[in-house]
Amino acid sequence: MILVHLRATWRLRRDGSMPLTGVSVIRLTTLPTDIDILRHMNNGRYLSLADLGRWDLVVRIGVFAHTQRLGWIPVLSQASATYRRSFVLGQRFELQTRMIGTDDRAVVMEQRFVRDGDIYMRLITRTRFVKRSGGVVTIDELHKELGTLPDRIPEWVHDWAETSRLASTKQRLVSDWA
Repeated sequence: MILVHLRATWRLRRDGSMPLTGVSVIRLTTLPTDIDILRHMNNGRYLSLADLGRWDLVVRIGVFAHTQRLGWIPVLSQASATYRRSFVLGQRFELQTRMIGTDDRAVVMEQRFVRDGDIYMRLITRTRFVKRSGGVVTIDELHKELGTLPDRIPEWVHDWAETSRLASTKQRLVSDWA
C-alpha cells in the first residue's frame, strides 16, 4: 500500500491530476503469497489487491489530498465480485479502476482484473465518506467539494445496492442463526 501511495503521489506531481472519469491502471504479477491450495489466486486476494487500485485512483485524481484536508475518510460499504477465470503463479495482469458515478449515498467504482485484454474478474464497490468529527458526508457535500461525476451506473447496480443493503449502524442487527 505504501509503495502504491508513493508511486501515485509521484505520478500526480509529475502528470497532474487525472480527471474524475479517468482509469487507473496498475500492473501486477501473481505471487506465491497470492496462491491458495488449489494453485490459483485466492478469491480473497483479489479483494485485497483491489484496495491498491482504489487507492491509486483516489490519489491520482486528487481526491485523497482534498478529503484529508476536510477530515473525511473513505469507507467501503458494499462490494460485488464476479469471478470469471483464475490467475496462476507468475501471471502478469492489470488492475483497472474507475469511478462510474454516485448514487444517493455513495461513490460507485468498477474494477477489472485483466490479462491480455480479457477480463478475469470484475468488482463493483460502493464507498461512503465519514467525517473524523463524526457523521456521514452526504452526496451533496461530496459533489460540492469534488465535482459531479457523470452517472454511468447500470440499473442492476442500483438494484444490487438496494437489495443487499443492511440496516443502519444506528439500529441493532441481530443474527438469529444460532
